[in-house]
Amino acid sequence: MKIAIDAHGGDFGPEPIIKGVVKALEEKDFIPYLVGKEEIIKPLIPKEFLNKVRFINSEDVIKMEESATEALKRKESTIYKSIELLRNKEVDGVVSAGHSGATMSLATLRIGRIKGIKRPAIVTFMPTIKKSYALVLDVGANVDCEAENLYQFGLMGEVYAKVVLNKQNVTLGLLSNGEEESKGNSVTKEAFKMLKENFPNFKGNVEGNDIFKGEVDVIITDGFIGNIVLKTSEGAAEIIGKLIKQEIQKSGIFQKIGALLLKPVFNELKKVTDYAEYGGAPLLGVNGCVIIAHGKSNSKAIKNAIFQAIKYIENDVTNKIQESLKVH
Repeated sequence: MKIAIDAHGGDFGPEPIIKGVVKALEEKDFIPYLVGKEEIIKPLIPKEFLNKVRFINSEDVIKMEESATEALKRKESTIYKSIELLRNKEVDGVVSAGHSGATMSLATLRIGRIKGIKRPAIVTFMPTIKKSYALVLDVGANVDCEAENLYQFGLMGEVYAKVVLNKQNVTLGLLSNGEEESKGNSVTKEAFKMLKENFPNFKGNVEGNDIFKGEVDVIITDGFIGNIVLKTSEGAAEIIGKLIKQEIQKSGIFQKIGALLLKPVFNELKKVTDYAEYGGAPLLGVNGCVIIAHGKSNSKAIKNAIFQAIKYIENDVTNKIQESLKVH
């Protein structure tokens, strides 16, 4: 299995990315195609792994503050070359923690969409009270959606949930401002009807506070709302962790002993809310495996993003989405 990795994508340069690749190689058998400045990335790889790695030299990097449309002109950039490797079937998947807009634009325009899918969607994992995850999509690919787009997000989310959550009877919910069928805007009301007619496991509307209850496996929304949900959740998890830490530091000796006893509980909470645990968000709907990792990814997140790519490829998700279109 061959996976192209944008070695210069991300906020912290190539070091955490290469460390993540090495960690992944220690656990899985695959061939990483590292796309970047070879003279910088090669010294970061331990000698025992050099024979397992391929280098695709690239001197140009799309910076986070640059426009996504720049990527289409910059054919020597790391993300352009990574996507081209997939387009030419030289690799089986792409992982990038770089400019997500550039990755989405290039994947859509250079690789193309799955036949019948109108818009790709980014899917992410949300922790639930049931110690599992719910999938939310879209979380940023499409700020404006029609009802049919939301319906297709449900279809793609159902396929992917079967793969990553190992569930056959995947339940779906439509994010809205109330549980009643009458709630929502004109787009969600129309999408509600389409989902209800085509998915026996569609549970209806769900509200924002239902996301973390784990009562549905897939939550459908547009990329504008989904991205706000994602960033709000990340911010809330971070601030709760900091508040707990501050309170422990201010407390007396007995409270600190109690906090030490509860450390395994806090560690488990951190693990569940840490994006590094799942690593990356697949761009569903494009005609190939493209995993978008968080810009702030550490080595653990990169390792798990690579594992996401491997699972996607092993389970032939692209073709399963294509087949699902014929059923619904």
